[in-house]
Amino acid sequence: MGVFFLRRLGTMLLTALVLTFIVFFLTNLQPNLEKVAKFEGNARMTDAEVASWLEKRGYTQPLLKRYGEWLGVSKGWTYTSDEGRVTGRCIRDNIPAEEAPQRCGLLQGDWGQSSVFKVSAGKVVSEKLALTGRLMLWVMLLMVPLALIVGILAGMREASVLDRTLSTFSIVTTATPEYVSGVIFIAVFTSSAVGLKWFKGTATQAMENPTFENFFLPVLTIALYGMGYIARMTRASMTEVMTAQYIRTARLKGVSFGNIVMKHALRNALIAPFTVIMLQFPWLLNGVVIVETLFNYKGFGWALVQAAGNNDIQLLLAISVVSVFVVLVTQLISDIGYVYLNPRIRIS
Repeated sequence: MGVFFLRRLGTMLLTALVLTFIVFFLTNLQPNLEKVAKFEGNARMTDAEVASWLEKRGYTQPLLKRYGEWLGVSKGWTYTSDEGRVTGRCIRDNIPAEEAPQRCGLLQGDWGQSSVFKVSAGKVVSEKLALTGRLMLWVMLLMVPLALIVGILAGMREASVLDRTLSTFSIVTTATPEYVSGVIFIAVFTSSAVGLKWFKGTATQAMENPTFENFFLPVLTIALYGMGYIARMTRASMTEVMTAQYIRTARLKGVSFGNIVMKHALRNALIAPFTVIMLQFPWLLNGVVIVETLFNYKGFGWALVQAAGNNDIQLLLAISVVSVFVVLVTQLISDIGYVYLNPRIRIS
């Protein structure tokens, strides 16, 4: 297990480098850099002025060198103006140029400055991720138990009326995107035109003071969409287990149906859904983009939309680092947990 863990860490590190470099390359394409120059400088800048603005801020360096600066393995760029003023990546207003560190990247804890929020990109990510973490927690608490119950009940008696009803419900929830169900929930449960004003609060208020009235609808919107997939996977696994030979043997011995399900079938049936549940965490980071924007809940997904819409390169890179980390860590936990849940799997 130790060798496997070290190998996976090496693979995760290589994967993170490749993915972050791809994001760095895409966000630093020349058209994007020109938009950044006109957004932070002047929208009426000429091509020559744009080129000068980019040169003074280190954007004209080779891509690999700039990626190394962002990581913190290469020395930060410096620029000396005609008046002798020295500026650079690691030079701050309150730090003289001669005292500034040579490297100031991700490895040194410097995430860059967000051009939209005018603060450190790391600070923006930490604040918004905390809000989204609260949302994801309640989504998982609602989604996972309900999905497992639906899947287990459907899989206990294959082809029964209950199975068909619950399977249809699972398919409908999975086939309905969040932006459709979210709009329906807003129109039905919060609009005065329909008359069912059950939820009077807004998700924006939930950022400071979450209550059932202002927080339940975004949680329900995300949970319903992901719930169907887990339920269908649980149902398929439960159906397969219930037809296994040891289940038939237990029935022939006269073991009650309830004991067969709880003591013999349930543990083995939950092996495959466990992997699916762990993979819901990276999916939730994508799902919250739509829901947070729809409900104006200013979390991680909302920040991603703001960064992408305003060409905030540093914030986009910071968000990509967090997203890659969440994906890789959840996959590692999924693999390790799968080994412990299934004793037949051994790692040499």
